[in-house]
Amino acid sequence: MMKPSDFVRWFRGSSPYIHAHRGKTFVIYFGGEAVGDPGFADLVHDFALLNSLGVRLVLVHGIRPQIDSRLARQGCQAQYQNGLRITDRVALECVKEAAGTVRVEIEALFSTGLANSPMAGARVRVASGNFVAAKPVGVRDGVDFQHTGEVRRVDAEGLNAVLARGDVALLSAVGYSPTGEIFNLRSEQVATAAAIALKADKLLLLTEEECLSLREDRLLRQITTAEARALLGEAAALAPEVAPHLKAAVQACEAGVGRAHLLDRHIDGALLLELFTRDGVGTLVSRAPFETLRAALVQDVAGILDLLRPLEQKGVLVTRSRERLESDIGDYTVIERDGMIVGCAALHRFPEARMGELACLALHGDYRGENRGERLLAHIEGKAVGMGFERLFVLTTQTAHWFRERGFEPAEVADLPETRRAAYNPRRNSKVLIKSL
Repeated sequence: MMKPSDFVRWFRGSSPYIHAHRGKTFVIYFGGEAVGDPGFADLVHDFALLNSLGVRLVLVHGIRPQIDSRLARQGCQAQYQNGLRITDRVALECVKEAAGTVRVEIEALFSTGLANSPMAGARVRVASGNFVAAKPVGVRDGVDFQHTGEVRRVDAEGLNAVLARGDVALLSAVGYSPTGEIFNLRSEQVATAAAIALKADKLLLLTEEECLSLREDRLLRQITTAEARALLGEAAALAPEVAPHLKAAVQACEAGVGRAHLLDRHIDGALLLELFTRDGVGTLVSRAPFETLRAALVQDVAGILDLLRPLEQKGVLVTRSRERLESDIGDYTVIERDGMIVGCAALHRFPEARMGELACLALHGDYRGENRGERLLAHIEGKAVGMGFERLFVLTTQTAHWFRERGFEPAEVADLPETRRAAYNPRRNSKVLIKSL
């Protein structure tokens, strides 16, 4: 059971995200497999919570397993070509029946309000409608896809009117033509087109599989659109089930959607963990890197101070005033992660001795590892070389072994540049280490 203090700390930690997400537009896709899962009600509860926190919510649901089930009951075989359903007359009737049934089931879950349920007092209104215009896929490679279509246009004005009322918009994988025809659509395409049309802040894709790099056998935590395109072009780099979702995420981000997230829907509370914690549990896709190493700016001083304070209190680092940091800010490099400073290092210059001092190398306690310290060190070394320095020195009381492992050698105070030697504090008794560049 969670301790009260843990709950308070977690709730306070989520408050920046509550503020950040209020009034933003999120498009969330989930497949028909999620709808058929016994735990689907919990996911609806999470949707309702987002709505209550002021998120403008568009939900796009799939119906593939529901269609296949209805076809099987009629003794018909589902037909696919290159992963796309061929929707004949019989399949279209199954599409209409499945879409209507799933929509009603979702609306029913949003309508519950029992006193002992997460929906108590929620009063969430759900709006569906003919928001998606479609056109036929037609004939491809000699195959007539019949009633299978593509998104032609999403009625952004109509959806914005729904969202402005505080309602949740619900879209099915069905579109309509100006001639009154009905087309079966790919739900991922509907979600992507809706996110682009609405200029959504986020597209969230709840998937059946994690977005794993098969080459490295690891979850891809953050990836740029350029990196994603390279992966998609590499044979056997991704599971076949993941690739369409990653393509949708890339398409959305390149068309102006702020960020896209791929989440394994089997993780309980995946949506909340992704949106209300800094690191999340899924894969973030964005045009620019989620974590960047860059030169520090004056506006970073508060973040650097927050980063240094615990280390200063432990005596690992010398206390630095805000004024000193502001005056020396040009010496600093930071690692910024989603707006938070999680690492920093400084290069103080002693050109008369052709030496630089690596100072204030610090990492946030939650972000040690993953070679962030090495990245900062390599950046500072490269910066020093670019300035024509021949050696880099560091003064440390508790991390000498870390520097020794990275090529620094023990030295004496007398080996320091004259001006730095004069400022040496013998009471701290810092060890001096020097590395030739």
